[in-house]
Amino acid sequence: MAEKYQQQSQGYPLAPATIVPRSDEEHATNYQSQQQIMKKRKRMKCLAYIAFFAVFQTIVIAVFALTVMRVKTPKVRLEDVSVTNNNGNLRFAAQVVVRNRNFARYKFDSSLATVRSENNNVGEFAIPDSRVRARSTKKMYVVADLSISNTTNSGVLGLSIEGRLRGKVELLRVIKRNNSAEMNCTMSINLATSPVSVQDLSCK
Repeated sequence: MAEKYQQQSQGYPLAPATIVPRSDEEHATNYQSQQQIMKKRKRMKCLAYIAFFAVFQTIVIAVFALTVMRVKTPKVRLEDVSVTNNNGNLRFAAQVVVRNRNFARYKFDSSLATVRSENNNVGEFAIPDSRVRARSTKKMYVVADLSISNTTNSGVLGLSIEGRLRGKVELLRVIKRNNSAEMNCTMSINLATSPVSVQDLSCK
């Protein structure tokens, strides 16, 4: 009986380990495979984060360059213009308004503005040196005596005011870029009214 059982057992030999791996080896193989997959996913996520950060940083730099670092020419104009007539002597008074459109302060030197009538210089006034904070407006009061003959006439006199501010835009207080602002205003004054009225003030 024992011999018969031995023969039956020999008829069904165990499979070699190379064909059917043992459960502990299979578990180890699956664990290593899962670890490799997880590591690969982590690397992919890391690369995705790096790529996203690079794109985000590029966008931020581009927006910064197009807004903050972009230098715009300040606007210069006249406001609250008045002309007084004192026994034929005309005095011109106004506010010079400098509007800084930059995200950095604008510092300019003193300059002279000219008042013209029919291509003749009839007066001038000084614009003092100053600085305008970022995205701010600076107002300065100016006065000029006008040398116009025949001021007793009852006509309307055309005036043009021209000036130029030479200055620098100070980016981050480190980078300084030269920038000049032009003032070109025209108006008419009615000498027949009392007081003299200012009409059609326009600044480019």
